[in-house]
Amino acid sequence: MLPQPGVQEITYPERDGLPMAETGFHVTLIANFLAMLREYFRPRPDVYVGANMFIYYHEGDPTKRVAPDLFVVFNTTNVERRIWKVWEEGQVPTVVFEFTSKGTWDEDLGTKKGLYEWMGVREYFLFDPLQEYLDPVLQGFRLVEGRFQPMEAGLGPNGERQLSSEAMGLWLRLEDGNLSLYEQATGHKLLAPPELADALRETQAQLQAEREARRQAEERARAAEAELARLRAELERLRGGAT
Repeated sequence: MLPQPGVQEITYPERDGLPMAETGFHVTLIANFLAMLREYFRPRPDVYVGANMFIYYHEGDPTKRVAPDLFVVFNTTNVERRIWKVWEEGQVPTVVFEFTSKGTWDEDLGTKKGLYEWMGVREYFLFDPLQEYLDPVLQGFRLVEGRFQPMEAGLGPNGERQLSSEAMGLWLRLEDGNLSLYEQATGHKLLAPPELADALRETQAQLQAEREARRQAEERARAAEAELARLRAELERLRGGAT
């Protein structure tokens, strides 16, 4: 339909000029999970997998938008888009992933969680790759009678924490602090494509090294606090003995 004379056409921007993710770790993880999920759903032309795309949910108001790190939509087409307009697509995301960071974790658990619930997203997953902001670092919520309910975590074959995505038929499993995806029907692990696999392995190794360095620093800090408390107690004891 052609715009009416004198009526200003509303623009829905594709980008806001901000970086797609807060750190290189997050960029690599998002790119790899996007590729893995697109390959997993490749036989399904009725499934679309997107990442860092503006989803506009109120026609006529370009400020009403959200950009999930990763999302999956069922009962649609897998044709590529630049933006997602809910009123044109007729669908909201079925599953949303957010890889939390220092600048996003409170919004991911607050504003975005409430918005996704209101929109009718069936499953919402959060993962903290640096293990600094979420406890537990992998969390999931499922829509039950219009409200998000926390998912109950299970245990994988080796005792790993895992969550079930009923919508996708996948296990989200923590392995050595890293997030992996497994097909529930076959037990097969989703693998990064060859062109991205090296970057993913390097990122996961760096994340593991950072987490270990932080753990050691926290242990040293606790040991220093304990020693300080011991010295203070000894000083008080000596002062008491001198009176």
